[in-house]
Amino acid sequence: IWGGNRIASYKGIAVGRSDIGESWELSGVKGDESVVAEGEYAGMTLPELIGLLKWELVGHAVYERHGTEFPLLVKFIDARQDLSIQVHPNDVLARMRHGKNGKTEMWYIVDCEEGASLYYGFSREVSKEEFEERIKNKTLLEVLNKVEVHKGDVLFIEPGTIHAIGKGNLIAEIQENSNVTYRVYDYGRKDANGKERDLHIEKALQVTKRVPILRKKSFEPHIVDCDYFTVDKVVLDGQRMKKIFGEIDKTSFASLLVLDGTGKVQSGEECVEVQKGDSVFITANAGEYEMEEKFEALLTTV
Repeated sequence: IWGGNRIASYKGIAVGRSDIGESWELSGVKGDESVVAEGEYAGMTLPELIGLLKWELVGHAVYERHGTEFPLLVKFIDARQDLSIQVHPNDVLARMRHGKNGKTEMWYIVDCEEGASLYYGFSREVSKEEFEERIKNKTLLEVLNKVEVHKGDVLFIEPGTIHAIGKGNLIAEIQENSNVTYRVYDYGRKDANGKERDLHIEKALQVTKRVPILRKKSFEPHIVDCDYFTVDKVVLDGQRMKKIFGEIDKTSFASLLVLDGTGKVQSGEECVEVQKGDSVFITANAGEYEMEEKFEALLTTV
């Protein structure tokens, strides 16, 4: 109900509908699995391919830790309206309650309208009682930390951090493979059937860190580096930086999410042309690769 109309044009595809909130670019989530676009395994889903190739696809370290479950979910989010105020549990609690992973995530601001913002933690420390009371009387926004954002900004959201994407933002999100979300406040909105969406207040009260959160953690030389994923930004300007070389070892696969521009990615004999909005998967132990021409992208490994 908060989705916009930018994702299809951004990716250069026709979808025949409006109000699209998310495009899942790399997913092993049951029922919403990514499908191989080309090559020997075209048409296979990501989980099917992991079942076939195991560590040869995702890497020894990833397979040892996650087995046939793909560890990440990579998506674009288009917020035409404000998203609900929400919080995520950690792995231990999520597995105990739901049999699923918790949710650690990061946001990269791909584009935004002037003055766009988001909510990130509290502006001051609040008690559990005040938190609950403000949810009930709909004054929670008064004690949340509202952050103005700009293109290229990065935010890291740990479990327990209350947060929400504000309207006017187009965001790339990289997260644990989980869809466990506790919705705290939704502005009293109603869905197409005239019903307000469910809130999960009791669960949220138990997991939320009710203190201010430092906006920027330093992950140098990466833009984000945590137990679940490491993200680097690739920038080829077509002039001084026309080509980048790298190597993918047997530890982990690499996910390339193209944010802008066009170019080529080559590994061994295989070469793919990429453009804004594309998602490229480089298998573990692929060895040396190169990227060239003019584009920006997020490169993620585990």
